[in-house]
Amino acid sequence: MNMRKMLFIVIPLLFILNNAVSFFIFQSGRTVQQSYNMMLDRVLLYKQIEEKTRENLRAINVYIMDRDNSSLETYQKKSDELKELRSSLSAQTAISSTELMVRSYRHMLDTFMLQEADIIKALSSRTPLAYAASYGEAETTTSFIQEKAYQLIDQELSYYQPFYRKIFVQTEVMNHWGVAVFILNTVLSVVLAYWISLRITRPIQELVRTAKQISDGNLQVVPPQMSAHSEFRILAESFDHMQENLRLLIQTEKESLEKDRLVKELELEVLQNQINPHFLFNSLNVLSKLALIEGAEKTSDLTVSMSNLLRYNLRKLDQPVPLRDEVEHAKEYFVIQQARFRERIRFVTEIDEAGLDVLVPVLTLQPLIENVFVHAIEGMEEGAVIKLAVSCHGDETWVAISDNGAGMNEQIRESLLHYDREEPVRKESGYGGQGHSTGLGTRNVFRRLELFYDKKDMVDIQSEPGKGTTVLIRIPAAGKGDGYVSPINRGR
Repeated sequence: MNMRKMLFIVIPLLFILNNAVSFFIFQSGRTVQQSYNMMLDRVLLYKQIEEKTRENLRAINVYIMDRDNSSLETYQKKSDELKELRSSLSAQTAISSTELMVRSYRHMLDTFMLQEADIIKALSSRTPLAYAASYGEAETTTSFIQEKAYQLIDQELSYYQPFYRKIFVQTEVMNHWGVAVFILNTVLSVVLAYWISLRITRPIQELVRTAKQISDGNLQVVPPQMSAHSEFRILAESFDHMQENLRLLIQTEKESLEKDRLVKELELEVLQNQINPHFLFNSLNVLSKLALIEGAEKTSDLTVSMSNLLRYNLRKLDQPVPLRDEVEHAKEYFVIQQARFRERIRFVTEIDEAGLDVLVPVLTLQPLIENVFVHAIEGMEEGAVIKLAVSCHGDETWVAISDNGAGMNEQIRESLLHYDREEPVRKESGYGGQGHSTGLGTRNVFRRLELFYDKKDMVDIQSEPGKGTTVLIRIPAAGKGDGYVSPINRGR
């Protein structure tokens, strides 16, 4: 029997048993109360009639003495009240043993009221003591009424005494039965409550222990075994299915994380390795053109700058560097480019020193500045300006690279920002579509930033054709400090 059926049977049985005893006790008490009320109503009525006859007689006596209208009104009021009591007596149902006595009692009451009427009538005559005979008769009738009332009361008490005694005996028996049933009901309730609570709490405790072990990481724990009719069997089976699903989910998650880690590491290494040939190729082109254009006067200084650049590029590309190093590297790169462009370009910096401690991937700024030279200002004869700004904004460091060059259209801007959704734009990927590069450096930087910080939407580009371009990078301040390790490097 399962818990639901057991509760549907046990609880109604206890309820019916308890209510049956309560009903019998209530019904017995109600019968006694009704009989007592009926007897008491008649006894009180007899008593009231007896008292009211004496009050009426006294009221007539007062009226005989003073013959005042107020005394007459008092008498008439008393007489009306006596008539109402007479009507109530007629409505009462008498018991068989007092039926003749009640009838005689009503007749005496009627006689008394007629005698009162005779007294009042005699008082209106010219004979001074004409009322005396009627008054004497009324006094006698009053005595009879009083005596008869006491007799009726005795008869009522005598009649109901055995009945009450029997009811009291029955009530006493029912009370004993009630106490016995109450004790039995209490014992049964406690036993059944304890048994039912065990049937409920024991499986719950076992399931709680199982859940606690699962929460502690023990997925090999065996769920408690429940009977086939137990409602908790479904819950235990659900625990078993949950354990199996958790094991599969954890295994799948481990495989997925390992796969993502390997893919990101491989992708980052590929992207890092693309930087060196790209950068060295363009830098050597600058040196070769400079050597053809002029003699060896500035070759020494440029060679020093180139040496610094090569030294910076030959470091481990999988280790982050402070933004400060990237800014210095960008300045060295500009020195080399300025040897080519001379007074045609001007390099402006606005650097907030507080923002230079964040860690960034190696070669983050140089490829972006290189694209400015290649795509934005290469065709400008004079007045070209490149601006590098570093500023702090709350929990982010903003790096902005701006120029006043050719700019780019919306299609190219979208292709650079959403490099993961589109193929690289050939030839038109540069600013304004005039360059000769594929935009590999820009896409490389954006992708490495995303992998390094494990965060998207770090880069924004603002540009209009003919009005220049601004590339804004928002670096999280969490990258500060030597203890920071990128999400890619944590798995190594």
